[in-house]
Amino acid sequence: MNIQNPPKDGTKDLEFEELESVVIRFAGDSGDGMQLTGTQFMASTALAGHGLSTFPDFPAEIRAPAGTTFGVSAFQIKFGSGRILTAGDEPDVLVAMNPAALKVNLDVLREGGLVLTDTGSFTARNLQKAGFEENPLKDDTLAKFQVIELDVTTFTLEAVKEFDLTKKDAIRCKNMWTLGLMLWMFSRDRIPIIDWLKAKFENVPQIANANVAALNAGHAFGETAELSIELKRYTIPTAQTEPGLYRTVTGGEALAWGLLAGAKLANLSIMFGSYPITPASPLLHILSRLKEFDVTTFQAEDEIAAICSAIGASFAGALGITSSSGPGIALKTEAMGLAITAELPLVIINSQRGGPSTGLPTKTEQSDLYQAMYGRNGDAPMPLICSHSPGDCFYTAIEAVRLATKFMTPVMLLTDGYITNAAEPWKLPDLDALEPFPVSFATTGDAEKRDHVPFQRDKHTLARTWAKPGTPGLEHRIGGLEKDIKTGNISYSASNHQKMTDLRMGKVAGIVDYIPKQEISLGKSDGPLVIVGWGSTFGPINQATRYATNEGLAVSHIQIRHLNPFPKNLGAILKGFDKVLVPEMNKGQLASVLRDKYLLDVLPMSKVSGQPFKVGEIVHKIKELLEG
Repeated sequence: MNIQNPPKDGTKDLEFEELESVVIRFAGDSGDGMQLTGTQFMASTALAGHGLSTFPDFPAEIRAPAGTTFGVSAFQIKFGSGRILTAGDEPDVLVAMNPAALKVNLDVLREGGLVLTDTGSFTARNLQKAGFEENPLKDDTLAKFQVIELDVTTFTLEAVKEFDLTKKDAIRCKNMWTLGLMLWMFSRDRIPIIDWLKAKFENVPQIANANVAALNAGHAFGETAELSIELKRYTIPTAQTEPGLYRTVTGGEALAWGLLAGAKLANLSIMFGSYPITPASPLLHILSRLKEFDVTTFQAEDEIAAICSAIGASFAGALGITSSSGPGIALKTEAMGLAITAELPLVIINSQRGGPSTGLPTKTEQSDLYQAMYGRNGDAPMPLICSHSPGDCFYTAIEAVRLATKFMTPVMLLTDGYITNAAEPWKLPDLDALEPFPVSFATTGDAEKRDHVPFQRDKHTLARTWAKPGTPGLEHRIGGLEKDIKTGNISYSASNHQKMTDLRMGKVAGIVDYIPKQEISLGKSDGPLVIVGWGSTFGPINQATRYATNEGLAVSHIQIRHLNPFPKNLGAILKGFDKVLVPEMNKGQLASVLRDKYLLDVLPMSKVSGQPFKVGEIVHKIKELLEG
């Protein structure tokens, strides 16, 4: 639909095409600043009041040879007037800063989509490094798409020539030129980005001014381009959202804030011991900047030291937290067993990535469920929960803290690379509405009442008492050796080990009485098909279920947060459906766990490409199961 809609930036009135939603993918070399470009476009989109979801797609190499496909970095954003739960199946617009970016991302662009290329980078050398035998701009490679060929490199050099930059520094501004054009095309305000550039490069005003000039030049090009270039402008209606104060948030940010909120609700300080690893490192970066909130961060020399430092902090009366990804979690497993047998509260964050071994460091996967549930020596049960979106990380982190402190146990929180790095609009919570769960430490008075305070238990939760070292009368020791169920002293008794193993298993199993019952995310409580998801599959499953329902298909969606123990009513709900489908980014791990637990014929839907599910993939599977 074409409408007349005056832009807010004071430029001339033009004919706008109204769109319900748009998917844009910025792609270029690692040094082209695609993540920064996408992030700033996201910020401008959020300020415009649109729903959005992002997908930063990083290369694994720290610095692959420039111009090669190994070094392509991309940032995808979907924004629109409705509720946006995924970053989009297929981009409508691909901004390709060099031949390698075009090579890697062309297959995901929808047919008829728009390709914007920097012809200045399509040199013979760059074409060769990208694996093109012929220039794709000169043959029929792009015949299925709309193509805008612009010499962005030359335009950028012209825009910044007055600032006397080196050619290398001048070319680095071309991402801002491209961003300026995209801001013009999609009716975005430049002022917040200009303010951000000036603040970021406050100490190097020459660089700040050059980037602002490039941004303005790209925007001006859109206004003044010759008609033969066929540039259009688009507008998207503002999203109808629940009233409140919003900000964009990544999963890493929400996770850090949730851990902080959980610690405050428990009235504890935080000691975060971690070792850098992709994609878990953002949590360390963020928490290290929150020292004023009684947060101590420790970058350890290795993964074992990181978790052991957190266990030591919990023994001393703080909230011990550690984080890693799959390879690091593997190294932490013996210490997890120590925390389980010592019965100390500990929050373990697992930001999953592609495996096995080092696998796909910068790509997303959900293949650590078996590891989280079973990956320790001995019978070592641990509560497991997972986040389903960036904003949900805040509340999941609070829940992890609540379970760890209430039941005196380590808790693992599963997230993944997609959730950690992706962003979405998030309504700021009413902190006063969050229910506190303050911890009660054992006191000297308790020592006078009971002989063995460290291993006295709550009769309902089976949690042992938590005594701070140095408290008069509460001196005690704990460790990895099995302990007597009554005294806490070391015990090798066969019958005692049986009792202690049963007790640890029973404590985790009993958590089921203290977690919410499973709800239906979308659809009816029974029927021919239910789709069960966990983690970051929430968005594509929910959108696919909504689409299929609108097509008249009877399908429901369940998203599980508590993975061990499962909610008390989950089995009864699943038995109300003829078929149970579990899409997950692994080879069917949750599907087999559900099959084992409830003796149901669960259908797995596997994807291990390092990329999130597409809505269309799940819709296709729904139709296959319900329509044959």
